[in-house]
Amino acid sequence: MLTNRQKKVLKAVIEEFVRTNEPVGSKTLINKPELMLDYSSATIRNEMATLEDLGYIAKTHTSSGRVPSEEGYRFYVSNILSERSISQINLEDEESFPLVDDIIERNLLSREQAIYESMELVADLTKHTAVVMGTSGYNARIRKIQFVPLYERYAVVLMVTDKGNVESKKIIIPEFISIEDVDKVINYLNKVLYDCPIVEIYDRIKAHGDTARIRNYINYYDELIAAFVQTLTSMAKDDVFMSGKNNIFTQPEFQDSEKVKELLSAIEQDEIIRNAIIGEDGITVKIGHDNQLSVMNDCSIVSVPYELSNGEIGRIAIIGPMRMEYQKIIPLLEYIAKSIKKI
Repeated sequence: MLTNRQKKVLKAVIEEFVRTNEPVGSKTLINKPELMLDYSSATIRNEMATLEDLGYIAKTHTSSGRVPSEEGYRFYVSNILSERSISQINLEDEESFPLVDDIIERNLLSREQAIYESMELVADLTKHTAVVMGTSGYNARIRKIQFVPLYERYAVVLMVTDKGNVESKKIIIPEFISIEDVDKVINYLNKVLYDCPIVEIYDRIKAHGDTARIRNYINYYDELIAAFVQTLTSMAKDDVFMSGKNNIFTQPEFQDSEKVKELLSAIEQDEIIRNAIIGEDGITVKIGHDNQLSVMNDCSIVSVPYELSNGEIGRIAIIGPMRMEYQKIIPLLEYIAKSIKKI
């Protein structure tokens, strides 16, 4: 466990690096009284060396300064930020909270519009990407999937949820795939996906144990499963709102053209959205390799559930680089989540 002094030094290194995107040296920390490190230069150097040995910060090749590591960010979020009082949080975000209040209190706005505008504000304030998963998509569980042939190679896929909603999507069946195989896949999916949350379709199928056996008696299994997963997931797509999609590409961490292409592809295929909205009951912070997608190894996702007055739950999230202002983003999302219930 870190000492209080080491925590203060780590906090200063992380927040200064987040602000400047420049490696942080002991001289930088000493020359900034606002960081409130009332220690000698030798003491700060020694503590930074200890933090480096522990894996919380790392020395760069281009300078003598240090940058936070994934473990450093994780410790900062789970230990240092959690120790702050509510009064400190409100003081730091006093400029943004009234802007949220103004959106929430407009009587002419619908609840959905208020949520969307709040997250557009967050995307604008943070210069990151904001995501909202509405209550129907986040809460809905699959009860039954049905396949209805229409004419020629056209058909309709029906999905009945536990809320009693029936979603439908028209599809075209490729010439090389038989109706018999489609029926087999539908029967398989009804068994595997019963009571599965829509947002977890892909993971449920991936985790199912008899996939190899099923492949043996269904032609073009992979193609069929991929098509149905995409179809079923897209049925909940209308319940997802994303703002500031291109903000992530303005960050210095994402100037590599290949990395940009991979991220764009993941966004277009909704992989990033799925990764953002799946979380535990409370606030979730996924840093670097905590994310399921390798393309997100340099990113962080902060997500918070929100509850409506009728008890239904959705989720709001921010996607950005690991170098994000967690100390402002986390309380801002929590504030929005609490405010939504008042609408």
